[in-house]
Amino acid sequence: MNTPDMLLTDRVAVITGGGGGIGRAIALACASVGADVVIGDIIPERCEEVAARVREAGRRSLAVPTDVTDTGQVRALIDSAASHFGRIDILVNNAGGVSPRPFIDQSERSWRRHIDLNLVSMLAATSAAAPAMIRGGRGGSIINVSSILGLTTAGLPQAAYASSKAGLIGLTRDLAQQWTGRKGIRVNAL
Repeated sequence: MNTPDMLLTDRVAVITGGGGGIGRAIALACASVGADVVIGDIIPERCEEVAARVREAGRRSLAVPTDVTDTGQVRALIDSAASHFGRIDILVNNAGGVSPRPFIDQSERSWRRHIDLNLVSMLAATSAAAPAMIRGGRGGSIINVSSILGLTTAGLPQAAYASSKAGLIGLTRDLAQQWTGRKGIRVNAL
């Protein structure tokens, strides 16, 4: 996987939800191909553990405990990354989650939590990171981790989650159209 086309040498990547699961794997993969990595995760110990693994791989890392449902903390994560490393090249909006339950049993609080976690957090991180990417003069890449449930159903009781991921897909499409040619920022969803 270490081909010249895949190298991220001296790029700075910010990963939300970077302390576990998919986010952890993305953080370590970025480090393995030369990126410095900023880990945002709600669990401080997980942030520190992944940051230590990135440093063991020979890259610089910063751990920033972050509750992505708090937009102030999301902005602080992005500000810390830009301040510490002088720029941001890659943002991976990975943090998210689901609490499956039938729609009629789901409270308004649960709807809002899903939307805050799976969509608003990504709006906040993207709106904070894009200006830093533009200021850096090299553009950048924003990768939104979505779900097939944003496009189709799976017969599971996940209406709030599916709705928030459908919104994320719409956001990704719109920003890709706005920024790819004009600002040099690629926006994709996985």
